[in-house]
Amino acid sequence: MFVSDCRREFYDVIVTQRVLLLVASDVDALCACKILQALFQCDHVQYTLVPVAGWQELETAFLEHKDQFKYFVLINCGANVDLLEILQPEEDTFFFVCDSHRPINVVNVYNDTQIKLLVKQDDDLDVPAYDDIFRDEEEEEEDSEEESEGSEPSDKRRRFEEDVIERTMRRRQRREWEARRREILFDYEQYEYHGTSSAMVMFDLAWMMSKDLNDMLWMKYVTDIGTLQRHVSRHNHRNEDEENSLSIDCTRIAFEYDLPLKQVKQKFNSMDMSLKENLREMIEESANKFGMKDLRVQTFSIHFGFKNKFSASDIVYATTSLMENIEKEGPETTNFIKALDSLSRGNLDKLHQGLDLAKKQLRAIQQTVASCICTNLVISQGPFLYCCLMEGTPDVKLFSKPVSLCLLSKNLLKSFVCSTKNKRCKLLPLVMAAPMDVEQGTVIMVGIPPETESSDKKNFFGRAFEKAADSTSSRTLHNHFDMSIIELKTEDRSKFLDALISLLS
Repeated sequence: MFVSDCRREFYDVIVTQRVLLLVASDVDALCACKILQALFQCDHVQYTLVPVAGWQELETAFLEHKDQFKYFVLINCGANVDLLEILQPEEDTFFFVCDSHRPINVVNVYNDTQIKLLVKQDDDLDVPAYDDIFRDEEEEEEDSEEESEGSEPSDKRRRFEEDVIERTMRRRQRREWEARRREILFDYEQYEYHGTSSAMVMFDLAWMMSKDLNDMLWMKYVTDIGTLQRHVSRHNHRNEDEENSLSIDCTRIAFEYDLPLKQVKQKFNSMDMSLKENLREMIEESANKFGMKDLRVQTFSIHFGFKNKFSASDIVYATTSLMENIEKEGPETTNFIKALDSLSRGNLDKLHQGLDLAKKQLRAIQQTVASCICTNLVISQGPFLYCCLMEGTPDVKLFSKPVSLCLLSKNLLKSFVCSTKNKRCKLLPLVMAAPMDVEQGTVIMVGIPPETESSDKKNFFGRAFEKAADSTSSRTLHNHFDMSIIELKTEDRSKFLDALISLLS
């Protein structure tokens, strides 16, 4: 059931209860969690935080805590599956789900007792009508025999014939209804996409309660710039609330203008004044030559004191790198806690660590993209492009994590579209695979929608992966909250891809 008033139907309900927070491992979920934690701290709400990286961890966490908690808040997980079927909770257990994954499962939408969905009211959800997908149990059809007692034989025969005709009509109507229901659900569920971010929903809640702060506003950096303008102006009393930043390849600019390598490797603030004053003009002059469109991007920046200034996009990269750090530093939740802490201004050391990891990751992505294109690893499989990283590829372990692999895939597809002369390939999606666990013989696979200007970024690979796995009995694990990311046994990859090609052709 959709919650129409987050304050009255959600926050006022849990403020006096012990709450279990189940938070997915993505930046939006972390930001939403930080905002909700700040609200809980203001009102002294008792809660326990448990990070969950996939469906298995979600089920495990629920089983471990279901006896201690009756109120569960799920952030960026749980909306796109039938929660009650998966978790099998008691009737006095309640779930508040704040999840940007779409489409939302129809059972969750129409459950008005245990599932409460925290969704922005102006989202275009396009949920099917209740009568189109749910039907009440039909009444028993044996009444006619009891009613026929004491009647003449001719009346019995006539009533029997009428009953047969009526039953036949009912069966036909039911078959037609079920066929229409399957078609409606297929149209509704075939594409995966994202709605309003969870951080935006939580910030709106804080705003309604007059408890919104600049730190909370900063947590929403992953949301749409246009939506944030009025909040920034209100908090900071400024008209020029967004910055124009440059998204560039500095190396190409350095070669073009023969800039000293010593200067290029320094931080911008430490460069010679003459170079700093002319750098923007140099970059803009080179844009056309290198085919660099949309050179300026709007973003926010934040100052921590006089020395530390960070852009919103850099924080996203840093936080993601901390969450998916491949170096073992303790329990599995260590990376999550570090990433969450890096969002606080009092933990700049962790933020700088994340920035260093992000730089390493971006360098690996740039080198891997160049290698894949130069060695023709991106091949057309008919309905989609395919690329597979082999064991032994430099930095391949970095891409055994879902977000890192998605980031690599998006950059690879964009670069391939710009470099290829095949017009048809420019319109194709990409399927990419990378080694995940060599000892267990598994790969991680992700599907990316086409890189076109008219693309609405809806992803159809989630359902396609499920059908391809079912039709070939491939050993897959659909454990990620994003359905377009799966784990697959290496020896089943060939038959899985054959089925996927056949399915999408």
